[in-house]
Amino acid sequence: MNTVQEMLMSLDATPDTTPDATPTARASSRRFSTTDLALIAAFAALISACAYIGAIPVGSAGVPITLQTFAVMLTGCLLGPVRGFAAVALYLTLGAIGLPVFAEHSAGLGAFTSVSAGYLISFPFAAALGGFLVAYVAGPRHKTRAAWVFCCSMAASILVIHPMGIVGMAIHQDVSLWTAATWDAPFWVGDLLKTTLVAIIAAEVHRAFPKLLHP
Repeated sequence: MNTVQEMLMSLDATPDTTPDATPTARASSRRFSTTDLALIAAFAALISACAYIGAIPVGSAGVPITLQTFAVMLTGCLLGPVRGFAAVALYLTLGAIGLPVFAEHSAGLGAFTSVSAGYLISFPFAAALGGFLVAYVAGPRHKTRAAWVFCCSMAASILVIHPMGIVGMAIHQDVSLWTAATWDAPFWVGDLLKTTLVAIIAAEVHRAFPKLLHP
């Protein structure tokens, strides 16, 4: 926790004015700083940890309820679209290469052909959309208001996570989209609770670290 706090506090530090040696170095610094990379890695680890919490299979498809979506949307709402996407993509990459970071300690490429594949694939895009909405729709004026962050995060869940999850279940189980949607329904109550928590935390973090979205 102290390490993450130090990384966040470094965003308010005076920037290094030393010129880069080459144009390539200058271009690289504009993409991701050392702090950016550390935040991406830290939030990928957070998602991994949250995937272990809960993991309760629900519905006929047996897709487990976890805190993954909480961590994914918190990542996007705090880091913004680019770094949020990168952090979630790193998490998926770690799972794909064999680290047991997915729900129920699963790992490997097989997870991307499982009944929950649609949800997994949706995560980086949902984080990017949620981060974009917080950064550029809520903006500096409203990103510290939980109600605005809630709407941004919920919009990403409604537009990305649930539709892709439903399509994934329908394809895997060879059922209609309507049937898959009924299997998805139990997740909505949990999403409302998790999104509320995301909104409260993200709003407070942005109040404490106003440069986090635009370092």
